[in-house]
Amino acid sequence: MIPGASEYGVALEIDDAAVERLLAVTPEDVAAPRELTFARNVFVPLTTACRYTCTYCTYFDPPGEASLLSLEEVREICERGADAGCTEALFTFGDDPDDRYAEIHAQLEAWGYDSIHDYLRAACEVALEEGLLPHSNPGDQTLEQMETVADVNASMGVMLETTAEVGAHAGPRRKEPGQRLQTIENAGKLDVAFTTGILVGIGEDWRDRAESLLAIQELHERYDHVQEVIVQPVAENERWSDGSPSLETMRRATAMARVALPDEISVQVPPNLAPARELIDCGVDDLGGVSPITDDHINPDYSWPALRELEEIADDAGIPLYERLPVYERFLPSDLRTEGFDGAAADGTAGATGRRNEDADREWISPTIRAALEADDATGQRYRRVLRGTALE
Repeated sequence: MIPGASEYGVALEIDDAAVERLLAVTPEDVAAPRELTFARNVFVPLTTACRYTCTYCTYFDPPGEASLLSLEEVREICERGADAGCTEALFTFGDDPDDRYAEIHAQLEAWGYDSIHDYLRAACEVALEEGLLPHSNPGDQTLEQMETVADVNASMGVMLETTAEVGAHAGPRRKEPGQRLQTIENAGKLDVAFTTGILVGIGEDWRDRAESLLAIQELHERYDHVQEVIVQPVAENERWSDGSPSLETMRRATAMARVALPDEISVQVPPNLAPARELIDCGVDDLGGVSPITDDHINPDYSWPALRELEEIADDAGIPLYERLPVYERFLPSDLRTEGFDGAAADGTAGATGRRNEDADREWISPTIRAALEADDATGQRYRRVLRGTALE
């Protein structure tokens, strides 16, 4: 049983035999992918406030010091991103930041917003106006919170990190694995294309990693909603000096992810944190969102690679590199998918196998996001060029 999962209404039974099979996986059991993808994004750190105080995280600022971007600042970042050819606005902030930060709550109230999710919705609308598709990662969310912003996002995400109770999450406001799993399940209930992942090296063991991947797999089997799983190493920084996982550990963990997950889920590594060149043959097929104009505000000591570096990673692996949108093509309705699409269409879309449920008309993208993709303007044309794109040379 996953610690605390049942307390949050998430019923998961991880089969011990499946765990043992996954623990036996090595990099030799997987193969390099046919292609490699990435998204061009801007990083929008909406607020640096967070209710948690994880010992490896440099993103959060203590009460009294945390920032909150104004909508004018959001607009300026998104405008620069669109001008640079980006398609994604990645919104990040800590979990329930208006829960313990009186200043943040007071500022939201002064601006006329009842909660951070109401404000996130307004920020996503700004991104759409400026020509970017929002992908929001606001941490743990109730069903009601996620529903507040789901229709103005092309996709959303939260890192599971681990199903284990680790010391790095210790404190009066510790992260609960069950609450993370509930957020992933909420996305499935709301038909939100979703990104999650594991964080390697924060005190979990190999069995914990296997159980975490199998928990993601089981939730995906129910809802068909996970589009990518990140295998991310913890990085040395001013708050974390307990080391980063070795290359051998990352290769094995990445191979385990590829074996645990169905083919339609991409396995992603962040190229500014992980040795991507040495992980492609372990089943990595995506390099995540990479920004040409903004820092990785969660890991500010680790710069994004330039596009040329991504091309070199793909060239070294002997596979083509493609740019993608923040929502994977399998979640688009059939009339928006490319003519040569040969992937597994998400449940409820035309061409889906329906192997997980019998829903006939699930709408994975909202009318708002569909309108943006179909728009007869420069923005819509940019989205469609990426969707129909050829391999980068």
